[in-house]
Amino acid sequence: MKSKKYLLSLCLCGIMSAISVVLQLPIFEISLPFLIPEFIVLDFSDLPALLTAFTAGPVWGGIVCIIKNIVHFAFTTTGGIGELANGLMGVAFVVPAGLIYKYRHTKSGAFIGGSVGAAAGAVVSFPVNMIITYPFYIGVFFGGQVEPLLDTYNVIFGTNFGLTEVLLVFNLPFTFAKYMLSVLIALLIYKPLSPIFKKFK
Repeated sequence: MKSKKYLLSLCLCGIMSAISVVLQLPIFEISLPFLIPEFIVLDFSDLPALLTAFTAGPVWGGIVCIIKNIVHFAFTTTGGIGELANGLMGVAFVVPAGLIYKYRHTKSGAFIGGSVGAAAGAVVSFPVNMIITYPFYIGVFFGGQVEPLLDTYNVIFGTNFGLTEVLLVFNLPFTFAKYMLSVLIALLIYKPLSPIFKKFK
């Protein structure tokens, strides 16, 4: 029985990982250059991982995030930095969500779990961006100078923030909102798709 459950979860993980990889392709990314630097995009590639965490458990949801970014590494334009950051934040998002839903198996439990996961992913985005992502982008796209990057925010919003303030005031809320959109979409589509997901439980 356990082996059958494992195989079903593995199968679901493979299917959802493939969907995540597709959703992470540039054609499905939504650029918001009018709000923030153009290298920050809105995508829903963590949605399949969230659905997997709700269906098969938090570990499998986290594995989907990891597989998605390992596969996407073959198409990377950031030397793997973007994939590393995406994977860390994605795991921080879907694992708490799946864990809470596992013990509170209701629609409200899914919402609470998703909200907690979105908050966790947003919080993790701060050190990830500060230590990993932004040093890379500053070095590659801004010649090692942080001021041109900060100007892309400060000119638009009329602020005079440093990198810490930018990440806390703009990037962290953006990450939270992005993950919450995935949570809301998951709540909308999970019930119609539940007959399919039940086959993998």
